[in-house]
Amino acid sequence: MDHFTALVIDKNEAGQSVAWRELTLDDLMTSEAGRDVDVRISASTLNYKDALAITGKAPVVRRWPMIPGIDFAGSVSRSAHADFKVGDKVLLNGWGVGETHMGGYAQMARVPGDWLIKRPEAFDAHQAMALGTAGYTAMLCVMALERHGLTPDAGKVLVTGAAGGVGSVAVLLLARLGFDVVASTGRLEEADYLKALGAGEVIDRAGLSGKAKPLGRETWAGAIDVAGSNTLANVLSQVRYGGCVAACGLAQGMDLPGSVAPFILRAITLAGVDSVMVAKPKRIEAWQRLARDIDSGKLAELTETHPLSDVVDLAPKILEGKIRGRIVLDVG
Repeated sequence: MDHFTALVIDKNEAGQSVAWRELTLDDLMTSEAGRDVDVRISASTLNYKDALAITGKAPVVRRWPMIPGIDFAGSVSRSAHADFKVGDKVLLNGWGVGETHMGGYAQMARVPGDWLIKRPEAFDAHQAMALGTAGYTAMLCVMALERHGLTPDAGKVLVTGAAGGVGSVAVLLLARLGFDVVASTGRLEEADYLKALGAGEVIDRAGLSGKAKPLGRETWAGAIDVAGSNTLANVLSQVRYGGCVAACGLAQGMDLPGSVAPFILRAITLAGVDSVMVAKPKRIEAWQRLARDIDSGKLAELTETHPLSDVVDLAPKILEGKIRGRIVLDVG
């Protein structure tokens, strides 16, 4: 495919612009060593970070012009990398794609082969993107709790931002693994949706979003937090002795106005979870776990599919909390 369509973000003195453009392979990153695989993209997805990039609400993009989109799944069309051949089914999450390296909102991508992994046979391209960075991050959070030794018999596990992408998949995974899941959300009208995913209880996020006490009542054996700020501080203050919180987001804010008390009096652990720069073996492990542990039927129920052309209109909605679950973008 010598010519293809892509969404391009550019910037000048007047500000940021977003437009669909027809490009050629020469418009992608050069094909010198290190950018040794071309991929024909079949599907992508919409994440919170993608929406920030498209709307310009945060300085996600650091190179212009830029094709946004931090995820994609497709098939190899050219390879100078020993691990991949033409026709291989692959996926990519992170590595600065859509930020400093041309991303997934296009029909073609050119990336280092070391950034790619082979798509698990359990998933087609659209299922892989129904998970995407959100599902992959949720799995990394579950793995962090497991490494800490958290087991289903330990007690209730809290998931904040539960109706969003990471939260929805986290609820689904934890429930399937046998945990007693409590879902926190600002959209209580989604209670039935969250219970269908496996949440045993749904609570209003307002109870966690105010100023935190140094120590609250011991409530949670563990937690997955996507909010940061006061929400994370409250969660930490309520974790039971020896518990663990996996933190992966900043939807409420980047600050953490809390206390050291939970760490030194209850011996809790705060595990930071990054999805962008994770080493390849751990990425492969996370995707293998997703292939094993996800309920594909319920994954389909929490997913909507849209043509890639809808992504500019969808981006503000995810920032406003008007999208639940996951969005797959069909790159036709």
